[in-house]
Amino acid sequence: MIRVRMPHEIYQSRGQIENGTFTGKWHFSFGSYRDPKHVGFGPLRVFNDDTLSPGAVWPLHPHREIEVVTYCVEGIFRHADQRGEGGILRAGWVQHTTVGTGMIHSEINASWDNPMRFIQMWFKPDQPMLPPSVEQKHVAKADRTNRLFPLVSNRKPGALRIHQDVEIFSSFLQKGESVHYDLPDSRGAYIYILDGGPVTLDGHVLPANSAAEIVPPEAVSLKSENDAELLLVDVPLPQSGKA
Repeated sequence: MIRVRMPHEIYQSRGQIENGTFTGKWHFSFGSYRDPKHVGFGPLRVFNDDTLSPGAVWPLHPHREIEVVTYCVEGIFRHADQRGEGGILRAGWVQHTTVGTGMIHSEINASWDNPMRFIQMWFKPDQPMLPPSVEQKHVAKADRTNRLFPLVSNRKPGALRIHQDVEIFSSFLQKGESVHYDLPDSRGAYIYILDGGPVTLDGHVLPANSAAEIVPPEAVSLKSENDAELLLVDVPLPQSGKA
């Protein structure tokens, strides 16, 4: 079964933050946004598409017991925490943070000239009280062109590891190209079109900033009508097939 969410169906947020402003597309309940129909998908609890104005800073704030994956869509993303650790991400790069027992961190637009857009995903960890850690991966555009490139996975060589049974793939699909992905019975996929397209998914037309939840049994087949960037998140689901 495929459930499509068009761009206007995804919650839009905006506001003032330190040194600037942000706009956001929040896919699941987050902050002051509450929607009982959209509280997560398997262990995926947050999927935010945020853009920070030049120089803007999401100020230091605390978290506990979450696995965070950050994907930079455009601009220069900088992560910082209370230990002084963090890192820079550029377009296509990915970072995994185990918050575990607790972390105070911030997200920063490291450019004073251009906006910065990033995707942040939160997952429930598979065990509590983990020590905090941060790691990241540089991904070249050629690596993800016309394929589903593994960013985060406990099974794929070279991917970032995570304390949950999830996998995250990125793809830059050139016009007319296709990718395929098979879902086992117990797993689902969340797909987000970051830019470009439209992308066709088994008869559904997905423009930029649209998403789709796919529950088994389904084989995912994506074809881009124009160049497109997308993410695919593979998660375990309850045996009922419902998120």
